[in-house]
Amino acid sequence: MSFYPVNLDIKNKNCLVVGGGSVASRKAKTLMECGACVTVVSPEFTEALQNIEQNSNITLVQRPYETHDLEGKFLVIGATDNEKLNRRINADAEKRNMLCNIADVPEICNFILPSIIRRKDLCIAISTSGKSPAFAKKLRKDLEKTFGDEYALILTLMGEIRKKLLATEHAPEAHKPIFEKLIHNNLLEMIKNNEKEHINQLLFEVLGSGYDYDTLINAVTQENRL
Repeated sequence: MSFYPVNLDIKNKNCLVVGGGSVASRKAKTLMECGACVTVVSPEFTEALQNIEQNSNITLVQRPYETHDLEGKFLVIGATDNEKLNRRINADAEKRNMLCNIADVPEICNFILPSIIRRKDLCIAISTSGKSPAFAKKLRKDLEKTFGDEYALILTLMGEIRKKLLATEHAPEAHKPIFEKLIHNNLLEMIKNNEKEHINQLLFEVLGSGYDYDTLINAVTQENRL
């Protein structure tokens, strides 16, 4: 099967995880990291899930899954070791035209979850279309060595530059050559090596005055604190 790759905005969406083990814990944590409001239903919960509940936007419902748990939910993830229950969850979701993922059983999912590398705004998804999660995991670990924190920093910098250009009514169609010039003049390598003097020199050559690396990066840090 060929899956259609897509990024979902699930901020403030009500999402359901069925299961109380380590897999359910990982799924719930990932959903919360993306801003979802998560409900987890299971007769029992791991200590990790109980600890998450104390500090996060998550609700634990300690009882067996019931069909009405799907009401008002944007998507559901089945993460149990009970095949019959997993198939029931999928059937219930299908009747409601809901997004449904059953962990490690791609044949009864209408979406699957790739292996992910995250560097803040950079997200690299690796999928084997459900053929081999183990191989996807290996690829992820190999690629994690290649994509360091400099990739997060360059995207933060680019975002702040774009915001500043828009604030000065700079025509959006003129942005492309500016960013291409920055990228093709080894900006990423400069960031990796923390060559701030060279970075600021490049910013001045391409953009003129008023674009300081530390100031632009720290602006995001200040926004996140508010």
